This record gives sequence, C-alpha cells and structure tokens, in this order.
Amino acid sequence: MKVLIVGGGGREHAIAWKLSQSSRVDRLYCAPGNAGIAEVAECIPVRAEDIDGICSFAEEHQIDLTVIGPEVPLSLGIVDALSERGLAAFGPNRKCAQLEGSKAFTKAFLARHSIPTAGYREFSDLEELKKAVGIFGYPMVIKADGLAAGKGVVIAEDRETALTAIEQIMGDKVFGSAGDKVVVEEYLAGIEASVLCFVDSKTIVPMESAQDYKRIFDGDQGPNTGGMGTYSPSLIFDEKLEIQIRERILEPTLKGFQEDGLDFKGVLFIGLMITEEGPKVIEFNNRFGDPETQSVLPRMKSDLLDIMVAVTEDRLSEQTILWSDQKAVCVVMASGGYPGDYERAKEIKGLDSIDKDVLVFHSGTKRRSEMRPDAESLNKNSDAEGTSADAPSVILTDGGRVLGVTALGSSHEEARQKAYCNVERIFFEGAQYRNDIGRLNKR
Repeated sequence: MKVLIVGGGGREHAIAWKLSQSSRVDRLYCAPGNAGIAEVAECIPVRAEDIDGICSFAEEHQIDLTVIGPEVPLSLGIVDALSERGLAAFGPNRKCAQLEGSKAFTKAFLARHSIPTAGYREFSDLEELKKAVGIFGYPMVIKADGLAAGKGVVIAEDRETALTAIEQIMGDKVFGSAGDKVVVEEYLAGIEASVLCFVDSKTIVPMESAQDYKRIFDGDQGPNTGGMGTYSPSLIFDEKLEIQIRERILEPTLKGFQEDGLDFKGVLFIGLMITEEGPKVIEFNNRFGDPETQSVLPRMKSDLLDIMVAVTEDRLSEQTILWSDQKAVCVVMASGGYPGDYERAKEIKGLDSIDKDVLVFHSGTKRRSEMRPDAESLNKNSDAEGTSADAPSVILTDGGRVLGVTALGSSHEEARQKAYCNVERIFFEGAQYRNDIGRLNKR
C-alpha cells in the first residue's frame, strides 16, 4: 500500500516510524514532514493546511490511505475533500472535527449525553464575560473556543489575572478568531490523564493510557504548552478506574456519536481529570495526542496500518490490539522562550550519540539545506550563514517543541532515567526541558 501522512511534528514522526514497520506499506510519504521523518518516509513540500495540494498529490500518486495528523486540516474538512475524490482517509470528517474545533460544541455534547465534565458557560460578548469573572470561583478556567495549538487555556488564580486573560483572548485576539467565543469552566482538582481511542461507527477501543505534562516548568508551573512530556502507562490507572472510564465516558460517547449522527472514524483523544468523584472529561481532540503518541505507539505490538484500515472500513471490532508490558517515558526538548517567542535555526548536536534503543522523535527540525532563507528562519544571532548547501547533514531547530526523547524500560523509573540520560547528550542553544517527567509524586 501507498500511505501518505499529513503533518510535520513529533506525533507524525511517531506515526511514520510505526507505519514504516508494517510489511503492507510499500511507499510512505509525509507532507510536509521534517528532518527526522525524512529518515523513514519521503517528505513532500506540501503544507498540512493545503487541502487541494494534499488531495491532488494523493490522487496523482494513487495513495491508498491518507493519515491526518494535525487538528487544523481536519477542521478544514480534509477528510471530506479526500472522500469526494474517492480516496480513503484516516481521521474524522469536518462535522466530527467540531469536537476539537469548538470547545462549546464539545461541552454541549457532553452535557446532552450526561458525560461527566466540569460545569461551564460560554460567552461571545467581552463585557458580559467580564461581568461573569469568578462565576465558578477561583482558580478560574478560561478557554478560547477555537483551535489555539494547545495554548488557548488560562487557569487564573485571581480576578486580576482572569480579567487580563479575558482581555487578551477576546479583546486583543492573541489566538485570533479562536477567541471570538470563550468558554468558562469550573476548576477541577485532581490528576490529569489521557486516553487515546480508536473509533469507528460501531466500536470504541482505548489504547494504553498516558499522562501528559502541559505546563512549561517543573512542578506544573508557568504557562500551558502543547505538551512538555508524557509517560505510559499512567501510574494512576487501575482496573476500577478503567471500568469507570469505560462505563461513564467511552460507552456514552460512542452512543452519543450514534444518536447525534456523528460518523466518527479515527482517533478520539480524551483528556481526563481524575477527581475524587471519579473521571471527568476536560477535552476531546480528534487525533493522536502530541506528545502522548510518542510514548504510546512505541508500546504497540500490533500493526498500526491494519488497525487504521479496519477503522476506515468499519471493522475495528475485528482487531485485537496487543501492547508491550514495557513502560515508556518521553521528554520534550523545546526552544528557549517557548511557548512565547523563540528563535529558530539553532544547530542541534549530539543526535549521533543516542543509545540505539532510545527513540528521538523530531517535532520542529529541518536540515540546513532545507531552511527557508528568510527572517523567520534565519535570525541575526544565528550562526547559520551560508545555509543552502555547505553542510546538508546539519539539523537545525525549526519550531517551539524541537525533539521528543522516548525511552522504554521494564519500569517507569528505568525508562525515565534512560530518557534523561540521553536528553543530556543533546544540545542546541537555548534548549529547555522539564526535569520531572514521569514523577507522579511531583504532579
């Protein structure tokens, strides 16, 4: 089979790495890919948001399956566009993609189907929102309704912080049109966990659990990011909790999809808060989580392509998905300044010193010869002059989150120590990472 992956981050690298192991894959492409993905797939210069470009490439090259990685092309209707051309795609259609594209849409879905979640209200008027500051007390959870690259959530500890966040999101539009509507939620106390599920119209199958770390600094301090690390399986999962999640969340969600005419096919990412009252849904995403995928897929023993094809053909119930007993820890290395402003084109050193059994998934990288010769890519403080072809093997930073270093071990602590040992061998100017990934007692 010819397979095309859409996207160019760490999630897509993990998917490409896993799919490349399938005996059924004859040709593997990725649009646009990155320096790491290029080691396992042929990267093509088409942006993930270029729906026409993706569809034309898939049609021209007779792609058998297109796997959509990021949320933006899903919200833009890439699956619908591919389907109209008779091309198979792994991912939900545009109607279903509202589950991530609009937090208000998801909250209404959860309420309609009595799925446990935080209390909420939605606002489209700035002054009305200001009047409602503190409506659920503090901390106050403020969410931009639309897509904001995982950064559109503010947890305000007091009134002043809340008013500032509201003004930035809805007044200054720091997240663009994503802030046209704002959802205010009751703060949930507990431990966060993530469950990724394969879903077709008749079946929902959870993958192995994972735990993500959103805040930029140790001890869950600082602003939210797209994710600074993850480990799998989550240490808080036991049989009782798994039963609660299945009965209270997974089964009602699938039934809700069916009742609402949501023909969901792909991966449903469920962000959970494990509270004293049990698990409650924080968010739905329409795709593999990033960086959860980087710790979950290395533990999958089954052929990922078989599962994906079964989902597109409504045969998920026929699949038996096997998992390794090994534990996985993924530590994200990010650019200095992230999740705020950061510089690109910093040379990455040490990748050739990584242990053979450790995986390095590239999130934001480019080879020197591929860098765009413009102000965004080349900054005056960089040593990347004459970058076109003088050192084609050099890999440079090209994003906020740069690398995800994943290690496996017989225990969480073994995997954790191995991951950090290898992280310390990698260097690029301004590199930052958390030191507490995988430590449950630090959550």
